[in-house]
Amino acid sequence: MRVRSTIGECLLLGLAVFLTGCGTAEVPEPVAKRIIILTNGNSPYWDAAATGARDAAAELKVEEAGLTVMVDRNDYEVEGQINKLKQYANSTDVAAVGISVTDAENAAIADELRHLRESGIQVVTIDSDVDRETARDARFAYLGTDNVQGGRELGVAAQGLLPNGGEYATFVGLKGAANAIERIDGVADGLGTSMISKENMGDGGSADTARKNVRDALDRNPNLNLLVGIWSYNTPAIVDIVKELGIRDKVKIVGFDAEPPAIEAMADGMVDVMVVQNPYQMGYQGVKLLKAMVEEDQATIDEIVPGHGGRDGDLCRTGLKVVVPDGTTSLKREMFDPNTEFLTLSEFRAWLREHGLSGS
Repeated sequence: MRVRSTIGECLLLGLAVFLTGCGTAEVPEPVAKRIIILTNGNSPYWDAAATGARDAAAELKVEEAGLTVMVDRNDYEVEGQINKLKQYANSTDVAAVGISVTDAENAAIADELRHLRESGIQVVTIDSDVDRETARDARFAYLGTDNVQGGRELGVAAQGLLPNGGEYATFVGLKGAANAIERIDGVADGLGTSMISKENMGDGGSADTARKNVRDALDRNPNLNLLVGIWSYNTPAIVDIVKELGIRDKVKIVGFDAEPPAIEAMADGMVDVMVVQNPYQMGYQGVKLLKAMVEEDQATIDEIVPGHGGRDGDLCRTGLKVVVPDGTTSLKREMFDPNTEFLTLSEFRAWLREHGLSGS
């Protein structure tokens, strides 16, 4: 009986080997799991982050780990971001999500992020965080700018340009986004008491509304002498209206980020200073951290967020640059934090070329 049984087992084994060798259609190909970078909007600012994510995918060989990387651009709407998060939760091929949160105060976004984590999907925030008082548990870590510090550096620069004070207005996409709130507070801190805030206007991500806001603010406040762009496209919008009205000699123009039109405007004498983030590193480090989390690679996780578990140990800073025009400026390196890079426009353009970027 034992011999017969052994023969039977061999036949079954041989049949299994035969089916495996000849019937490959019955064995499904492994599906690559997705690491998704979800933006808050579709500004060119995100092009640099996409390049960083793409470079990380290539250099870290994510395909060999059974992963793929995609950048999914939102439309600045909260509902759009919530719907995308729900789609990810219902998909079987999503391994990890890095998200720039559209509205830090929106509890539904935080709930969807918690749902992803409970489903086994890794989550980090990049560029703009959740509300750290109420929703820190909705993600593992935040990678991006210290937006309070960034706003403060921009305020210090503006104060250096206008030492006698005056009135200013800030322009942003979504006033409820964490990075918007933190930068605007930081600008006020950096300016000190020398200047008075007259307007803080949101445009919902619309370029037309962004320009209209600048025109309306100038109409209502004829003494404005400082215009501040908080999101990347706000500075080019300010430049457009100042050119149209022919009032460049009456206002200083400062802003966050360096979209290609803002870079050209600075070269043309239309922008006084830019505080530039590093979205390339946000994309690169975001993919690197998420891959490590999927693979439970604790050494790499510790490398990126070495203090995780401690106070603010879940924050990974990606750096700041203060960029000033070539030639004469009243701004000096020693006015800013030692960790902030201080570059002329030519030096900044060289950095962009080095990384294959047109903006940052």
